Amino acid sequence: MGEEVKLFRTWSSPFALRIVWALKIKGIEYETVFEDLSNKSPLLLQYNPVHKKVPILVHNGRPIAESLVILEYIDETWKQGPLLPKDPYERAMARFWAKFGDDKVLTSIWSVFIKQGKEQEEALVATMENLKFLEEEMKGKKFFGGERIGYVDLALGCLANLISIFEEIVGLKIVDEEKLPLFYSWMQNFAEAPIIRDNWPPRDKMIVKFQALLDAAIASSSSS
Repeated sequence: MGEEVKLFRTWSSPFALRIVWALKIKGIEYETVFEDLSNKSPLLLQYNPVHKKVPILVHNGRPIAESLVILEYIDETWKQGPLLPKDPYERAMARFWAKFGDDKVLTSIWSVFIKQGKEQEEALVATMENLKFLEEEMKGKKFFGGERIGYVDLALGCLANLISIFEEIVGLKIVDEEKLPLFYSWMQNFAEAPIIRDNWPPRDKMIVKFQALLDAAIASSSSS
């Protein structure tokens, strides 16, 4: 059966990376369509009229938006290399931790990156509290999915790259190996897994991009 699989993404989107990794793990061939979000294509607006953003997976002409939704679609459509556990409770908990990552962890780490002074200190405290929950969840495991990469690993995976980039740019330690040894080890294990490592965006370009975002945030804050 000939299948058409297209992924609309940008070169740097951490949310699109989740989909790249999932498709690679499943061994699914797909076409990549790179988007410029400052000049969105008619197809992007057609396929995702609600949010008007990437990633979008188009499977046999039918679009699916929102990265966590796409991950579940991929896992239900292609059964090889399952991402979610079979047990209903474990599946529910995987969804919980993925949502926790988006709602709490990513937002607090982003605040550490773009805030300054007291606000940055408060964001760092919130980040540590959030990461302690993930540290606890990692006990006795190599990955959140157990001995192999799963749904939660893919949902949180961008942290294994972004945290070190943010640390380099702002000159601040976000993840301390001594305080969060299990989470720190997870970051190393995940980042160096071949399928993951081979698909990271260029680090030098990421630093330039996020330095520009930080500069813009600081300038906006100073002028307001």
